[in-house]
Amino acid sequence: MPPKNKYTCLIIDDEPLAIKVIQEHLENFSEQFECVGIYTKPIEAIPQLNKGGIDLLFLDINMPSISGIEFLKAIPKQPYVIFTTAYREYAVDAFDLNALDYLLKPISTGRFLKAINKFLSLEQTNHAKPKEIIHVKADKKHYNIPTETILYIEGLDNYIKIKTTTNSLICYDSLSGMEKELSSDIFLRIHRSFIININQIEHYTSSYIKIDDRRFTIGRNYKEQVLNNLEGQ
Repeated sequence: MPPKNKYTCLIIDDEPLAIKVIQEHLENFSEQFECVGIYTKPIEAIPQLNKGGIDLLFLDINMPSISGIEFLKAIPKQPYVIFTTAYREYAVDAFDLNALDYLLKPISTGRFLKAINKFLSLEQTNHAKPKEIIHVKADKKHYNIPTETILYIEGLDNYIKIKTTTNSLICYDSLSGMEKELSSDIFLRIHRSFIININQIEHYTSSYIKIDDRRFTIGRNYKEQVLNNLEGQ
């Protein structure tokens, strides 16, 4: 997958002046970034973040309703985060959360540029990674399976069936174990018995997903998360 033509970002800050400064800095990168949301109240940004598809979040730390650090801990789908704050003392906590960068206000153009270049460098590195492969054992043989060839994985009591574009393998493993091993950007648990490859979906509705001439019912307990994920693609 090539790098995106434009990366999407959100700004969460309770200070209008601080928001304006970030917007002005982003204008220097208008060909690479699109700001798709600005929020002065962090809680209001949650629905958009839960949909996914956000690449970069500019997040203030010292806000009245909830701190940026506590807010980030509560987000299940975390994009890259650049913290923005006037206080140095939060730096350790911010980097403990794997923040991409930590910008002190007032944010200079040079410092903003450094943070953006860090993001772009990481993205280029990610897209340059080789194809992911999982290692499984089936029929007393060892297999290396490129994850992009997997259509779906079905749970069968103490076993799983891995259906690929070329064959099917029965392995002694669990869906929960495979879910931890596979990339959450590509694979999605849609039912207690199924994990599917998002890139292999032919079409879907609010009740089922079709892959390789087979319909998979979306489990009731998974429906909200599944639809939010798919609609954010």
